[in-house]
Amino acid sequence: MSASPSLSPAPAVGSDNAVSLTLTNIVQDYPTPDGGVTRVLGGIDLTFERPGINMLLGPSGSGKSTLLNMMGGMRPLNVVTPTSGMVSIDGQPCHGPHDDAVMVFQRYANRPDLSVYDNVALPFRFKLWQQRVAESEWRARVDHMLEAVGLADKKALHPAQLSGGQNQRVALARALVLRPRILLMDEPFGALDAQTREGMQHLLIKLYRERPCLIVFVTHDVTEALMLGDRVIVLSTQPAMVADDFTLHAPRPRSLDWQRSPEAVQFSERVLDQLHRVSAGKGSLRVTV
Repeated sequence: MSASPSLSPAPAVGSDNAVSLTLTNIVQDYPTPDGGVTRVLGGIDLTFERPGINMLLGPSGSGKSTLLNMMGGMRPLNVVTPTSGMVSIDGQPCHGPHDDAVMVFQRYANRPDLSVYDNVALPFRFKLWQQRVAESEWRARVDHMLEAVGLADKKALHPAQLSGGQNQRVALARALVLRPRILLMDEPFGALDAQTREGMQHLLIKLYRERPCLIVFVTHDVTEALMLGDRVIVLSTQPAMVADDFTLHAPRPRSLDWQRSPEAVQFSERVLDQLHRVSAGKGSLRVTV
């Protein structure tokens, strides 16, 4: 493994942004039809101690989404997850859905019967958020988020009247309107065309600057990881282990000139080398050109 270039220290963040997410020796087994087990995660240790954009890559089937779901406290029926190990948020074990962790998926799951405004405001229909946030405040938050994602003029429309990129903006706004301390993103831009995906990446950076949080972002796209990430984590194939873990501090947004720089090329080659090595023909990866 090559040494990473020298990096400047991470910017300080205010105490109101303080958050920690720790995964300790996470093992995940799933039963097989023949009565055996398949080990998907083979002992993952990861610690996230501050706001930042953390990119998680690995071959298809390496357990990235399984790991992300554990971080958000999502548990499948009839399967103990994790099989062993511990997920902790702020030092406390996380055994189920956590109020401070919000997920965004590739399938944006906007309610077709609700307007853009009501889709973004949907969490505030539930008792937890009604108790946490006064109506005047959540309405102000929704208006602000619609402005921030460029959909204020479309708030009365329904999802069927929007493009794929606009629907993903609605999903992102619905997550960020809660002001989560932890934002978990499972290939949220993977189904978008290249131009729309680039626009969503810039939007995420803009929103992150406005209100930093701890983001863990699953992607198959090496270029996306290097353009967005403060930290890049590469998983091996099943059973997944951490194959590489490094940080970047080139200022965002990262230009095309930076993508062609020796630093960016070195990082890209490092990630691709690890992915090719650990996948051994299993799974897929993508480099955006």
